[in-house]
Amino acid sequence: MINEILKTLEPLGVPVEFQEYTGFATTYITFFFYNEFGSEFADDEEIATDYSLQVDIWSKGGYTALTEKIKAALKEIGYRRSFASDFYEKDTKIYHKVLRFRHTEVLV
Repeated sequence: MINEILKTLEPLGVPVEFQEYTGFATTYITFFFYNEFGSEFADDEEIATDYSLQVDIWSKGGYTALTEKIKAALKEIGYRRSFASDFYEKDTKIYHKVLRFRHTEVLV
């Protein structure tokens, strides 16, 4: 799943890292999965898994266009947006956009 997200978001033109970014770019993306659970069962066996993904945009400037590109890219691979919120990190003076998505993977 991690590689799928990297492959999907890397073409957007900003650094993308799983969990933590340690580079020097002023705009970058981090992401992580914060929930995974069986969502469908048959004969007491899990046949579908739901994944909850958080994508964070960190930027010293505007990030609206990047937000739209992320939403479109993840929609293309079957992710549904479930939440979005804007923050400003006063201590680092960085704008922070949180996007959350859900995805169901059918196992059979």
